[in-house]
Amino acid sequence: MKKAKALAEGKLSGRTWFNLCLFGLIGQVAWNLENMYFNTFMYETVYEKGEVISATLPYMSAIKWMVGLSAVTAVVATFIMGNLSDKMNKRKVFISAGYLLWGVVTIAFGFITKENIGNLFNITDAAKIVFVTSVSIIIMDCIMTLIGSTSNDSAFNAWVTDVTTTKNRATAESVLAILPIVAMLVVMISAGMITSFGGGDLAKGYTIYFIALGACVCLCGVIGLISLKDSKDGTRKANANYWKDLFYGFRPSVVKENYKLYIALAAVCIYSVAVQIFFPYLLIYLDHAFGIQVTDLLGMLTGPVIAVAVIVVIVAVAGIIGFGKITDKLGKKNSIIIANALFVIGLIAVGFTHDKKYLLLGALPLLVGYGLMGILLNSTVRDYTPEDKTGLFQGIRMIFFVLIPMLVGPAIGDGVCKIVSGATFVENGIEKYEPCAEMFLAAGIVALISFIPILVLRKKGIDKKED
Repeated sequence: MKKAKALAEGKLSGRTWFNLCLFGLIGQVAWNLENMYFNTFMYETVYEKGEVISATLPYMSAIKWMVGLSAVTAVVATFIMGNLSDKMNKRKVFISAGYLLWGVVTIAFGFITKENIGNLFNITDAAKIVFVTSVSIIIMDCIMTLIGSTSNDSAFNAWVTDVTTTKNRATAESVLAILPIVAMLVVMISAGMITSFGGGDLAKGYTIYFIALGACVCLCGVIGLISLKDSKDGTRKANANYWKDLFYGFRPSVVKENYKLYIALAAVCIYSVAVQIFFPYLLIYLDHAFGIQVTDLLGMLTGPVIAVAVIVVIVAVAGIIGFGKITDKLGKKNSIIIANALFVIGLIAVGFTHDKKYLLLGALPLLVGYGLMGILLNSTVRDYTPEDKTGLFQGIRMIFFVLIPMLVGPAIGDGVCKIVSGATFVENGIEKYEPCAEMFLAAGIVALISFIPILVLRKKGIDKKED
């Protein structure tokens, strides 16, 4: 009786909240590790901070290729496995087993070094070793993405849609929106072990780092075998045609029937392109432009700094969850305009900031807008995803969330930096260029364009009521 009442009131069970937070957080830890530190791993250990450059694969181009191919892998995996999880009417096995394998591959990543690659392929030429090591990292990243997308993007995201309703979805999304920030802090702070435990050897430090975080992802998968439960929703049709349903979301009739979903996905896509213009190069930019090396963060964690950080995090968490609850009650109509405006203002401010003292001031509206947009757009997409075909639409979702943004965004960022920075040349005459502040301005221009689908969706009625 109590359970039925809770469901009617839109309340989620303690078990559901535990799994939502656990798998949401650890999944974001794994994605943040890939998105932030695989780039710096390549930059610092393969290219040695740009001092060794491969003529056939400069490091910014290597990062662009890694992000793009990873995006393609993510979408293909989500189409295939999301549909399969619908047909089997199960999410648990895909999530738990996937996280376990995800962790194993993350651990294996730590053993990709120039020395190991040189020995494995019997290569002695330095430039060839750099090239083959870079290609090995890109291939390994695609394998990791295949597993991560199966377990997180496909199964976990579909599971979240299964267990939430429009009465609690923005609240759930507000918690999920906090987790990437928490995960980013975990990944960045724990990155101190790269220098602390590496003993001056960055390659060794990265190995230890990847093993530690990979083990956490493995443990999460093991816990899921006990804690996770599949939704008892029986509306998904296990006897439907699997291969035909792979292309379900591309049918004109489906697009027409779910037009608000596709408008929301267009907004997500443009917003995500803006993010990907600068995000893959962010840590390298902070190091190059401001001398901010996140691997030194452990040394900055004094008592007062930790105390202030804890207070800020508590206030931020309370504010974001409160925002989610208010949005569930009042709707997204006005808040999404404010959120995107903050995001655009923050990008432009950071783009014009060249002094470390003012960097945080510009970054604040950027981060707030970024977080709020994630809550609003993700919950809107979930609201308009057909409840009996959540798995089928995860592949479509990934095209707009990942494939297009991660192919277009880094290419824009790379192109802008190449044009603005200009070419410099090292002794062997190979072109070299660095990330620059103008990539944030380019991201701001793209983010402005996202107002178009947002305003259309707002006019059509962004808020969906429970049937």
